[in-house]
Amino acid sequence: MPGKFYVENKAEKVSLQAIEYALTDIGDKFDAIKIQTDKLAGETPGEGSAIADWQLAETNVVSIGTTGTRNKIHDLTLSIHNLIGSQITVRLYKMVNGTERKIYEQNFNATTDPPGLPIINGSWAIHGILRATLQSNDAADNSKVVDYDFMLEAM
Repeated sequence: MPGKFYVENKAEKVSLQAIEYALTDIGDKFDAIKIQTDKLAGETPGEGSAIADWQLAETNVVSIGTTGTRNKIHDLTLSIHNLIGSQITVRLYKMVNGTERKIYEQNFNATTDPPGLPIINGSWAIHGILRATLQSNDAADNSKVVDYDFMLEAM
């Protein structure tokens, strides 16, 4: 009969069902481990650009993440190579206990700072949306392209 065999010199049947269940359990655990390790490769890199009147007001460059989804953000780089303002202000916002809060602000000079700005260079855990904004002090920066690139890892 399938799943049973006789042990030599014994007249009783021995069931392999416990071994089959254990192998199934090991297979399930292997699948769960694989799902977790596959996440380490990260999501597809996010990249794009935004065009706005940067001098008129602080304006969104990119929103990263999804409400209720846990991620690690390892990199957020903004490119100000098209801008000429001497005061480019980058800000990051995220929800803190149900209210969006500014969590980062830094000023850059488009004429003296590097054209690629590593705004996040490391790992931050986020469980919602991280919003990056930019504002320039020069009207000549209006309608200019600001590129961005980021890397997420699902948790």
